Amino acid sequence: MDAIETDRLEGTKETVSDLENSKHIFRSSNQIENGDVINSESDDLCAEKVGACMTGDASIKLNDMSHISVANKASKKSKEHRRMNSHRLVTQYIVPCMTTYGLCTVDNFLGPKMGDKVLQEVSALRLSGKLKAGKLAGQQSDANSAIRGDKIMWVQGNERGCENIGYLLSRMDKLIMHADGKLGPYRIRGRHKAMVACYPGNGTGYVRHVDNPNGDGRCITCIYYLNKNWDAKVNGGVLRIFPEEKSYVADIEPIFDRLLFFWSDRRNPHEVQPSYSLRYAVTVWYFDAEERAEAKKKFRILTATEQEENFSQ
Repeated sequence: MDAIETDRLEGTKETVSDLENSKHIFRSSNQIENGDVINSESDDLCAEKVGACMTGDASIKLNDMSHISVANKASKKSKEHRRMNSHRLVTQYIVPCMTTYGLCTVDNFLGPKMGDKVLQEVSALRLSGKLKAGKLAGQQSDANSAIRGDKIMWVQGNERGCENIGYLLSRMDKLIMHADGKLGPYRIRGRHKAMVACYPGNGTGYVRHVDNPNGDGRCITCIYYLNKNWDAKVNGGVLRIFPEEKSYVADIEPIFDRLLFFWSDRRNPHEVQPSYSLRYAVTVWYFDAEERAEAKKKFRILTATEQEENFSQ
């Protein structure tokens, strides 16, 4: 795969789930219901830096692979080093975690300097007033803050003032290209535009939902968090994932420079818990080529049928 193409199918579900979470900590759902939430250390997916994924008897730990100075970016040696590290990150960490748990986090993804540049651009978009209330599928009004309280903007990454967001997207794309053919049966050839999102910090969240419940093509949700000094006990905003047919849930805090992957379909219902501070995230959905093509076909047929019905009335 030479490149990831962006693709947006009008009329399909735009219910982007903002995710947030501290460590990938799995908690027993029974304990949560009983009000006695404890950490299940045997299923702790996150360690310092990039993290550790338990696969059988092997614990795979990778050092932070993303801290490559911008000054060395033009160097062939530096680029080759980054390419090799991205390959190892995918094959030794992301793929095993996604296969075993259906989700994984990568901390310190861009490094503090690049992370700061992305944060500055996202903050500037909010201050410009360009972020608008997120809408639910099939709804035109924004009177749904009790369900979904974020403000969003769709970004290609090549707009003026979004150059560093574009760099972030290119880094995400490279990981997905390295994973081509390794993440389940999917053949990934495209993705959605990036959704820049902000919860204003007034106690709003996003109720439990599924990103792709009806086969619109989205197979992997990828979220990058931009929130410095985040303390879930004070700021809230945890993304809680309810893995299908599992006895635990996964709580993820939206900490600065954290990247999160999870399956977009019904295997991972999730919710964003109330946030009491400004909370930023950049979300991208990657498409399975076959499912996406089928979704587009169904959409064209549906649109043509509706036009015929309207014409005949």
